[in-house]
Amino acid sequence: MRNFIQEFKDFAIKGNMMDMAIGIIIGTAFNKVVSVLVKKVIMPPLSLMTEDVHLADKKYILREAVGDVTEVAIGYGELIEVIVDFAIISFTIFAVIKFMNRFRTKAEDPTNKEEKTPKNIELLANLEKLMKEQNEILRNNKE
Repeated sequence: MRNFIQEFKDFAIKGNMMDMAIGIIIGTAFNKVVSVLVKKVIMPPLSLMTEDVHLADKKYILREAVGDVTEVAIGYGELIEVIVDFAIISFTIFAVIKFMNRFRTKAEDPTNKEEKTPKNIELLANLEKLMKEQNEILRNNKE
């Protein structure tokens, strides 16, 4: 049990847990922003173009409500709104990741002097350089 608690402390202290928590909080807030953007900014003009038809209200009725019997319907309008939400979120995530990858690629390139290369990448680049030199020396000795 003591090892488990120590492992958990190491995990939490290293930042993995904090990074994950921050990502979840930001993702939740971003989801709310996109939902409001779709419902309050994108869908109203779209409903004007479709003669004031609100997509969220669109449904295919399977059984009408009669007396105590409730209506059974497929709400395809809400599905369309969720698909628009998903498209916006996925495009935004794609753009952010593409932006981050561009900087990561620059930082991991040991020949790029504009960005500071992380120590582990720098060490690996030095090892690669030394191995190439060693291979060249070995080839020259065989000849």
